[in-house]
Amino acid sequence: MKTGRPCNRLNNEHAVANLIEYIMISGVLMGLLIVMLLLVNTNIMEGPANRLAYVAFTDIGNGVSTRIVDVYAIAPRNGTISTRFDIPDDIAGKDYFVEIGPGADPVDQDVMVSRGYLETHVALAGVGASRGVAGNTTGKGMNRISFDSAGY
Repeated sequence: MKTGRPCNRLNNEHAVANLIEYIMISGVLMGLLIVMLLLVNTNIMEGPANRLAYVAFTDIGNGVSTRIVDVYAIAPRNGTISTRFDIPDDIAGKDYFVEIGPGADPVDQDVMVSRGYLETHVALAGVGASRGVAGNTTGKGMNRISFDSAGY
């Protein structure tokens, strides 16, 4: 005669099936979580930061272009003039580079503000057609625009 509860094979198989089901579902969910974490940085964080940087680069390019045109407008026939201005040190926590160079048309010039693969071009409003403008800077510190009638 046996004492105690009878051993039921069916209950033991249910326990193992439940354990395997739990492990499989947990594995699939962990895989989906890893894929989601990899995509979050690119789609949710970098996309809006790049859009913000593009708009800010356009604003900075317009500001630098305006300052160059202002210096050109009050430039003396003989002599020098210099002005200092400040632009933001960084955009979305990263540095950037400002360069005055040739535009799409060989006569025109533009202000290029860039960082990595992201860049904007803003026209210099016709100054490049009458006087050559050249130079570059970054956002750090104070920046200077100088004009000398004898040239540099």
